Parts: sequence; structure tokens; C-alpha cells
Amino acid sequence: MTIQILQFILSLSLLVILHELGHFLPAIAFKTRVEKFYLFFDPWFSLVKKKIRGTEYGIGWLPLGGYVKISGMVDESMDTEQMKQPAQPWEFRAKPAWQRLIILLGGVTVNFIVAIVIYAGMMAYYGDTYVANESLKDGVWVNELGQELGLQTGDLILAVDGKKIARFNDVNIEILLGSGKEMTVLRGAETLQVPITAAFVKSAIESKAPWMFPRVPYYVKGFTEDSPALLAGLEEGDKITGLNGHSMPYFDQFLDSIPAHAGEAVTLQYERDGLPAEIAFTVSDSGRMGVYWQDNVADLFPLTTVKYSGFSAVTEGWNQATSKLIFYVRQVKLMFQPEIGAYKEVGGFITIMKQYPTEWDWQRFWNFTGFLSLALGFLNVLPIPALDGGHALFVLIEMVTGKVPSTKVMEVAQMAGFFLLLGLLLLVNGNDILKLFN
Repeated sequence: MTIQILQFILSLSLLVILHELGHFLPAIAFKTRVEKFYLFFDPWFSLVKKKIRGTEYGIGWLPLGGYVKISGMVDESMDTEQMKQPAQPWEFRAKPAWQRLIILLGGVTVNFIVAIVIYAGMMAYYGDTYVANESLKDGVWVNELGQELGLQTGDLILAVDGKKIARFNDVNIEILLGSGKEMTVLRGAETLQVPITAAFVKSAIESKAPWMFPRVPYYVKGFTEDSPALLAGLEEGDKITGLNGHSMPYFDQFLDSIPAHAGEAVTLQYERDGLPAEIAFTVSDSGRMGVYWQDNVADLFPLTTVKYSGFSAVTEGWNQATSKLIFYVRQVKLMFQPEIGAYKEVGGFITIMKQYPTEWDWQRFWNFTGFLSLALGFLNVLPIPALDGGHALFVLIEMVTGKVPSTKVMEVAQMAGFFLLLGLLLLVNGNDILKLFN
């Protein structure tokens, strides 16, 4: 937990500072006075502050983001007294509309650039590593939910809505975000079109548990404390191949077979170091033999790794950033489909923190930081008052109509946007709290 918190704070601090620099630098370039530059918010007091050349730099105590306070701008500070005075040359409101637009959109622009730079660096240093979907020669295993969708164990999912899927990890994403579309499935020698319904997407999101997994052999990953198979001599790394003399090459075949022998003596066939062997034991009364299976797909299938260099790394960084941004936008769209119920699963700071690994892993850290930068950029550019996109919308209206919105209109819009954002903040973090209690 401590390492997750540290990674979350480091990632958030880095992205907040870079985002605010996106506002700060063009403001300075256009000779606009910046009164404050803060990491985190500082209601009532700040942890650290220092004034340099007219700007107060500091660190607040409330880690919900950060801000720059620009003179002559209606922002979260709601400094209405300043706005009652005549506009001064160094104020935001005195600058041409195109300069104000650049200042307002500088933060989200930096967010998108940062994501591209992160992914380009990862493509050059780590490369793009994935399990190729076509390597799943034996198809997938599905539970009852997958069967309701129309899939069968052994099916190989080739495409969703006509789009071929190269990476296995993208299969579930494309299905859950493809409500109302269809997938192409290879079943034996027959190719089928299976519809993806909104009802299935809703059930899959609510279930939380995996409903589909590659068909894999049963390699022993570990044991429960009271495992009868462990007491009989089974060891980690063994490959279980059969039950009572019947060949069972896949893990999923044991899911139904073992519970059917609850309280009964069975003979288990397995391989150790390539040599066949067998053991006998009694399945527990609860229908379990206490053996964990190796569920890490990367350990069971050959990995495809592609490394990039030079301009190709930048190009792939762009591709990675745009595809992840599209993926995120599609996730957000699900929130506005009440029949699916995705809004119940959206999370706040605790959910974000849990995306980081419990052990320090720079590859995963940078991967999620890049994604978080895209998410922050997208959310900030939304045309909601109090966000960068809301401020930019008013400037665009001014540029089109030639009329400047009154200070009163800006203040009312700012307050409305503030309460809307407060409501969203309560929703996502309220979901986190409910999940903790559940």
C-alpha cells in the first residue's frame, strides 16, 4: 500500500506541475502576471511557499491537483474585487483572445505531449510486448456469462465489428466497449458472427470476475494450506494432465470435474520434468483439491516484442497515445448509458492508486502515468465551466460573436461548474468508499 501511495503521489505531482507549466509559460511569454503557482491546493494555509519575481510558488496540503492564479481571470479563487477594477495591461482579460486561448489550452496540450513522450520512450526502451491473439490456437474458456453471450469454450475471437484484434489483452476491451456491435468467432472450421448486446456488457461490468480466459494447461502455481493434493505429493510447477485415467489437457476441464467428486477418492495424472506420474487422494467435502493454477498468460504463451528507435519510436508513441485516448473516451461514454450501469463502477483516488503495482515497477509506473496524463487532458478540455475547456469555450464564443461575456456571467458559470465537479468528485470517491465497505 505504501509503495502504491508513493507512486500515486509522484505521478500526480509530476503531471500537475507539467500541466500548470502549460498555463504558466505562455502567460509569461505574453507578459501576463501570474500571482500563484501551486502544487496541490492551499485552502487556509500552505506547506511551503516562496515569492519570486512577483509570483508565489508553493505546495498546498490538499492533494487534489494544483493551479496557477493569473491576474484578471475569473477562476476558482473567485477574486471578484480585482475584476471590478479597470483592466490593466498585465492582466489576462486585457490580452487578445488568441493569446488567452493559448494560455487556457496550454495545460491540456502539455498533458497530451507528455503522454506521447512517455509512450515513445517506452517503445524505445522496453518495446511493445504482448500475447498475440492468433497464438491462442486452442481458443478461450468462457463461464456461464460468456455462454449467455453466445460463445463456447474453444472459440477463437478473431475480430470485433470487423476490426481484427492483434493483442489478446484487447479482446475483452473491444467486446465491453462494443455494445450493439458484433464479433467474428472461429468455432472449429466455421466462422460465426456473434452479436454483442448492452445486456451482456452490463452483466460483465457488474460481475467484475473474468468471464473469459485463454484455454491453458493446468500448471500448478501453489496450494491452499489444507490441500489434499499437496499432502499426496503434488508440487509447484507440475502439469496436471488427467483425472481417473481420462485425459484432460486444459485447466477449465477440471472446474466441473473436481467438484463432482466431492468427498471421493480420485487419481490425478500429471507430468514432472516431462515424466508422467500419478497420485491418489480424497477431494475435500467442498469439492476442492486446493491447487492454484498458473493464470499469468505471459508465462504460458510466447510473447511478441517489437522495439522502436528514432522517429519510429515517436510515431509509435503517437499511435499508443491516440489508441489509449480513444479507449478512455469510449469508457467515459459508457457512463452516460444508464442501462449498462457503468457509472456505478467508476472510481476516484483510491481506484487510481490501486492501478499502481504493490512493488516498484518503473515500466508499469510510466505506462499508467502516460494513461493518466491522457485522462487528465481529456477531462480538462471538456466544455464544463471551471475547467480549462469551459474557459476556452467562452473565449471561442467571444472570437465568433465579437462580444465579451460579462464578469457576472463568468462568475455564475464558474460556480455552476464548481458544484458540478464537486458532485462528480463525490460520486467517484463515494463509489470507492462503498467498495471498501463491501
